[in-house]
Amino acid sequence: MALRVAVARLQIKTVAGEPFLLRINNQFSRMKHFNNESPLAKHAKKRTSSVRLIGGGLAIGVAVGAVYSYFSDSERKLPGSIINTPTKLPIMKTLPSELKITRKVRHNNDEYSDLILFQYPTCPFCCKVRAFLDYLKVPYDIIEVDPMLKQQISWSDYKKVPILLVKSNNGYQPLTDSTMIVSALATYLKDKTFNIEDIANFYPSMAYVDVDGKRKTDIMNKYFIMNEDESDKSKRLNSENERKWRKWSDETLVHSLSPNAYRTLSEAIDSFKWFSIVGEWEKNFPIWETSLMVYGGAFMMWLISKKLKKKYMLKDDVRQSLYEECNTWVKAVEQNGGTFMGGNKPNLADLAVYGTLSSIEGCTAFKDVQENTKINVWFSNMKKVIL
Repeated sequence: MALRVAVARLQIKTVAGEPFLLRINNQFSRMKHFNNESPLAKHAKKRTSSVRLIGGGLAIGVAVGAVYSYFSDSERKLPGSIINTPTKLPIMKTLPSELKITRKVRHNNDEYSDLILFQYPTCPFCCKVRAFLDYLKVPYDIIEVDPMLKQQISWSDYKKVPILLVKSNNGYQPLTDSTMIVSALATYLKDKTFNIEDIANFYPSMAYVDVDGKRKTDIMNKYFIMNEDESDKSKRLNSENERKWRKWSDETLVHSLSPNAYRTLSEAIDSFKWFSIVGEWEKNFPIWETSLMVYGGAFMMWLISKKLKKKYMLKDDVRQSLYEECNTWVKAVEQNGGTFMGGNKPNLADLAVYGTLSSIEGCTAFKDVQENTKINVWFSNMKKVIL
């Protein structure tokens, strides 16, 4: 009995083992088949090699490009680094033939002007330049720029306003950046032994990378009058105070304007309608272009104002931020002991703040400022001496 059980188990293993051995033999046969490198196998191997070659080439290319980009453009990766890129606009030998003077500003029966100002009528930086020129009774011509299409400054690589062209012996010297324009002209008007081209070289442009990794351009020395007498302490302190508040106007006050002028879409449209009246857009531009500037510009600035509010950390009620800045200025003037920051007559800080605020004079925001701050007395005094 035991012998029959043993024989039966052996037979079961033998029968069960046959498929297993067949599977091994079949796999072995297939392995031999592929080892013989059939056309299909060769094609697969060739294809794999090509893919690896292409992939390797791409990887090397990317690596080389990254290294080249890092070393050739490493300035943009380093916040605060200076990029030696020329940004000065070259002398213009002649004026572009398509330029059309929009308005001529004359004082004391002047017939001619050596200055051409490219502007938006209510741009705070343009208003600042005009306040300076009007206060000193300097004649100038104006070319209104379409803020949407900007075809009036198509000749320039610099696509912002204001741009001031100053006639010189060699043609026209372009000046950019409102603060630099004011400082350069103040230097020139105090001592005309230097021509405007030489003075422009006192304010070199510098490109740099800010803390956010964005490339920006600024102008060195732009708050300095180059022939200013600072020989004694009182004059030096006055100059330092003037520079301090000019900078405050550029870096603090001005950033509270747009979120207030365009606080709501309806306020933005009303503001642009006022801009249209001040700039005589319907007279200077076709109807379709005027409509585009009013409604298209209002919508864009309404959207942008939301980002500016967040960027400059204004209060939820942006009016409060504007009120605070206006009261800060009035308090500083009072502490200085005069009618103006400059004493009995305005200095460049007064002109900067007045020009900046006058850009929203026809807006609802400025009416609210008049009712809720102490700015009225100083602003009215400035208006009297400028106009």
